Amino acid sequence: MEYLKRTTTCGALRKGDAGQIVALNGWVHRKRDHGGISFINLRDRYGITQVVVDADAEAALKASAAELKNEYCLSVRGRVRARPDSMVNPDMPTGEIEVVVSELQILTRCETLPFQIDERSDAKEETRLKYRYLDLRSGAMQYRMRLRHEVAFAVREHLASEGFYEIETPTFIRSTPEGARDYLVPSRLYPGKFYALPQSPQLYKQILMVSGMDKYFQIARCYRDEDARGDRQPEFTQIDIEMSFVKRDDVLSMVERLFGHVFRKTLGEELPANFRRISYDESMELYGTDKPDLRFGLAMKDIGDLAARSTFQAFKDALAAGGAVKALVAPDKADYSRKQIEELEAAAKVYRAKGMAWFKVAAGEGGAAAQLEGGASKFFAGEGAPAGLASDLVAALGAKSGDLVLMVADAKRKVACQSLGAVRSKLGKDLGLCDPKRFEFAWIVDFPMFEWNEDENRWEAAHHMFTMPQERFHATMESDPGSVKGDLYDLVLNGYELASGSIRIHDPDLQKRVFKIVGFSEEDAQKKFGFLTEAFKYGPPPHGGIAPGLDRLVMLMAGDTSIKEVIAFPKNSFAVSPMDDCPNEVDQKQLDELHIKIVEKAESK
Repeated sequence: MEYLKRTTTCGALRKGDAGQIVALNGWVHRKRDHGGISFINLRDRYGITQVVVDADAEAALKASAAELKNEYCLSVRGRVRARPDSMVNPDMPTGEIEVVVSELQILTRCETLPFQIDERSDAKEETRLKYRYLDLRSGAMQYRMRLRHEVAFAVREHLASEGFYEIETPTFIRSTPEGARDYLVPSRLYPGKFYALPQSPQLYKQILMVSGMDKYFQIARCYRDEDARGDRQPEFTQIDIEMSFVKRDDVLSMVERLFGHVFRKTLGEELPANFRRISYDESMELYGTDKPDLRFGLAMKDIGDLAARSTFQAFKDALAAGGAVKALVAPDKADYSRKQIEELEAAAKVYRAKGMAWFKVAAGEGGAAAQLEGGASKFFAGEGAPAGLASDLVAALGAKSGDLVLMVADAKRKVACQSLGAVRSKLGKDLGLCDPKRFEFAWIVDFPMFEWNEDENRWEAAHHMFTMPQERFHATMESDPGSVKGDLYDLVLNGYELASGSIRIHDPDLQKRVFKIVGFSEEDAQKKFGFLTEAFKYGPPPHGGIAPGLDRLVMLMAGDTSIKEVIAFPKNSFAVSPMDDCPNEVDQKQLDELHIKIVEKAESK
C-alpha cells in the first residue's frame, strides 16, 4: 500500500508553521471525541502533535477516525492551524498548533494492549520486558535511549579530539581467568575446543599498547556468566580506554575532561575540573565502603578509645581482638521507633555484624550536660560507667539533643566498617538525602594490591594480576603482600562504582613476581596468558587505563536506579529474556554438529 510519507515529524511544528500543508506518520497516543469532532494525539520519536478531524469532514474520513484506537499506526495529511489562545496546551512543545486532517490512512492496527503506553509505564517489570517493544514507545524510555545515544556520541567526540583511536577487539577469544565465569562458545570446526566471550578487552588493549597504538578506546560489549545478583546483566557495555607512557594522574585528568565534556554536552551540567580524591583506607573508615555516596554527610567515627572506657563487654571484647567500634550520628532522629532501629540493624547484619548498639541524646535539665537515653546508654552513662564518659562521647561525635547514635563493633575492623557503612547508606535513602539530580564524583585511590582468600588459604589479586604495585612496595611484596598498595583507582558517583582502572605492569620480571604471589606458576601463566607474556618480551611501554561502565553512567545521568532502564533489550534478574524466551533449547542437529551432549542434572534426594 502506498502511504502518505511524512514531510515533518510530530515534534517539529510550531505557530509559525500555520497554513502549511504537512504529512505526519506516527501512532495514536490518545483519542477524544467531542460533538462530532475527533482529537487525536499523534506520537512519534520526536514528540506529539494534535490532529483534528473536524465536524464538517467527509463521511469516509470521519468513519476512519471513528475506528481509531490507541497505538494504531497512521499517516495523515492536513493543514497546520494555530489554536485559539484559550486552547493552547503549554505542556506540549507543539501545543500552539493542531493539524486539520484532510486525508487519513490506517497503516496498521493494534490489538488490545497489555499495558497503557504513557510517559512512564506502571506495569510490572516482567511485563515490560516481555513487551519491550511497547515499553520502548513510552516517553521515559525514548528519553533514556536518546540520552544513551548522546552520551556514546559525546564520548567518541571527546576521545577522538584527544587523539584516541577507536579499535575493535575480538568477541571470540581465549578463555582466561578474570574473576567471573566465561561464557563459552563451542567450535564446530575444532570439536572439544571453545572460544570465550570477553569479560573485558583487558589483555587485548594491553597488547595494543605493545603495538604502539598509544591511545585506544572502544565502546565494548562484555560478558560475564555470574549468578543472578542485584542489578547486574550477563552482557553489558563499557567505555574501554588504554594509554601509553602515562602515570595515574594522566589517566585521572583525562577522565575528568571526558566526563566534563559528556555532562556539559548532554545535560548542560558543569562538573568540577577535578574530582575529590579519597584513599581506600579513608573511604572505608569514614563511609564503610569503597564506593561512598557523597551527596550527604553522616561520616562514621572511630570511638574505640571511648568504648574501651565503657562497661559494654561486647565492645571491649572486639577491641581486645584487634577490632574496632564505629559510630555515626543520625541528626534529629531520636524519635525513631524501635522497629525503625531494627530495620537499620538488619542492614548491618547483612555484612556479618552480630548486632547494632544505639542510644538517643536528650537535653540535660537546668543547663546540665546532654543525657543519653535508651539502648546502650547504660554502658556509657549508667552505674559503673566512668564520670564524664557520656559527655566525652557526645562531644567526640558532635552529637546534640534529639540525635540518634548508632554503633557497631566487631573483632574484624572491616566488618565493623562495612556493617555501619550499610546503615549509613540506608539512612541516606530513608532520609531523602540522595538527590538524583546531584552528581558527586570521587576518585578512590591506593587500593590493596592483594587480598587473602580464607576459603582457599592463599593471596589473590584484589582487582587483576596485571596491576602495577606502587613502587614503594616493590621490595616487600613477597614478605608482606597484605600491606602492598596497587596503582589502582576507581571512579565513584553517588554511591556506585562507575569506573575501575590501574597502571599496568610492563616489566616481565615484576609480572612473574605477582603471578607467584597469587599462586600462578610460570607454566600456569604461560598456559593462561601466554600470548600476553610473549608480547611483553618485545619492548612493552609503560601504560595504564580505565573502563567506565556506559550502562551505569547513563542510568545515573537519567536519575534511575536500574541499568535495565537504559538498555534497550535487557535480561531479567534471572538472566532470562521474557521477550524472545532465551536462553532456549536448540535442535539436536545443532548439538551433533558441535559434538555436544546434554547431560540431565541429577535430582537431589
